[in-house]
Amino acid sequence: MKLLVINGPNLNLLGIREPSIYGQEDYAALVRLIHETGNQENVAIEIFQSNHEGAIVDAIQNALHDCDGIIINPAAYTHTSIAILDALKAVGLPCVEVHISDVKSRETFRQISYAGMACIKTFMGLGLDGYRQAILFLKQYLLSH
Repeated sequence: MKLLVINGPNLNLLGIREPSIYGQEDYAALVRLIHETGNQENVAIEIFQSNHEGAIVDAIQNALHDCDGIIINPAAYTHTSIAILDALKAVGLPCVEVHISDVKSRETFRQISYAGMACIKTFMGLGLDGYRQAILFLKQYLLSH
């Protein structure tokens, strides 16, 4: 089983960017957590981060060839990118959305999740642990379908 974990714009600045919202841990800590969870669960993990919408679309399309599912934190593109939604729908892989903060309690413009419309579940407001939860959920989902 192989999962693609996609992180959108500014997630590479974790620990620097608004630590009161996103926490003190940096992006390297997130990458370690994701790989550790994958290793513990016997799940191969590929991690991709980009600040560019088209690169994220390309990564989603490429996942069709060698991944069983996608975990995505589209970051700001959550609320703006129909292209990412369309790519997720086009590849048809089971997808889980993750948000470090509780997006529902934030600004009104953050209340729409286009990417979430193509996802089977969303984890939000759990900090970095939301990624671990998403991996565990998607693994179980894939094993049962």
